[in-house]
Amino acid sequence: MITATYTIPGMRMRDHVVEVPLDWSDPGPAISVFAREVVDPARDAEDLPCLLYLQGGPGGKGPRPTGTSGWLGQALETYRVILLDQRGTGRSSRVDGRVMSALSPREGAGRLALFRADSIVADAEHLRTTVFGGRRWSTLGQSYGGFLTLTYLSRAPGGLSACYVAGGLPSLDPDAAEVYRRTYPRVAAKNAAFYRRYPHHVETTGRLADHLATGDVRLPDGDTLTVRRLQSLGVDFGMKPGFERMHWLLDEARSDGPGELTETFLHQVLARSSYADNPLFAALQESIYGSGPGATAWAAERERARHLAFAEGARPLLFTGEMIYPWMFREIRALRPFGPAVELLAERAAWPPLYDLDRLAANEVPVAAAVYFDDMYVDAGLQLDTAARVGNTQAWVTNEYEHDGIGDDRVFARLTGLVRDLGGGTTP
Repeated sequence: MITATYTIPGMRMRDHVVEVPLDWSDPGPAISVFAREVVDPARDAEDLPCLLYLQGGPGGKGPRPTGTSGWLGQALETYRVILLDQRGTGRSSRVDGRVMSALSPREGAGRLALFRADSIVADAEHLRTTVFGGRRWSTLGQSYGGFLTLTYLSRAPGGLSACYVAGGLPSLDPDAAEVYRRTYPRVAAKNAAFYRRYPHHVETTGRLADHLATGDVRLPDGDTLTVRRLQSLGVDFGMKPGFERMHWLLDEARSDGPGELTETFLHQVLARSSYADNPLFAALQESIYGSGPGATAWAAERERARHLAFAEGARPLLFTGEMIYPWMFREIRALRPFGPAVELLAERAAWPPLYDLDRLAANEVPVAAAVYFDDMYVDAGLQLDTAARVGNTQAWVTNEYEHDGIGDDRVFARLTGLVRDLGGGTTP
């Protein structure tokens, strides 16, 4: 159902809402899934192929474009672009603390388990067949969108004409423990690079951590600002301007008063660490690696114990990365209602498999993947192993970009060029 049609300069928009089963394996209660169709107004009447954008995350809603810069502007030259709010995010039956508070821990865990890649792909296929005529479409997967891409290729390759992945080929042998064994050294290297660029912040962060460890510093929403919550801001170090954002945050941390932190600093820390806009990112972070037997069992927390340099009392203070820890569901207001359910997810002993290894090995859908060699979030070695095991896949390895390289005009152009040069791409 189209709920609205409107124009932003350079873009004609159509808002679509469809009803889908909450549980695709046992259709019963329904939820809403929202997708925004974007097309060049001058080409709206043309029979253009579709490109489905698969947002990073997990728990990421589709972009809200304000202009035609970057990859979107390039894509609109050839495609109708479909911006999907993955189930549980944005306008797709959003899951937040109010929803979780109404459920028992077991009900909550059961519901969260239905918001993984297999369900998202089923939603996308329903959109393709019911709203967009059933013709094959291409996909562009950013970060976690690459995980979704391989699940799509495993479950419904007949719906795909080409797949582009930016910084997000997952391991075909999902193992949260192995992911974090590889992640902590990369995060430590990013910390070292940050302090080389801003050496005076060794003292800044040390003094700040000492202050937080001895006082009762409150954020504007009443949460206590702990050292470990400060450390979690390092999740931004994997993005191109992440070092600069951290520098300017620390630059204004202290006021002129003795031991006082500025309201500017406290408000920014809250905004960057509250998860109010994307709680599913935290709630599902380790569950995206659940595939087959074996519990994820708080893998990031277990691995952190092996890296004493990340201790709260260590100096220089090291920031953590894309790690989610049990304490977050006790100390962060927006995440507290998720805590009991996430504990059960961490203990879950078996998950439905996400990837069909035989089907992926025999894949005929053209795949082009940008592998960022210095990516803090998704290990380049695991990505290259996957690229070698998925048929018809080309990997472009580069150290020019961080994890947000899709924002550079050259990345999408390079990916589409790799597929086009071999005769694939926009064919319906």
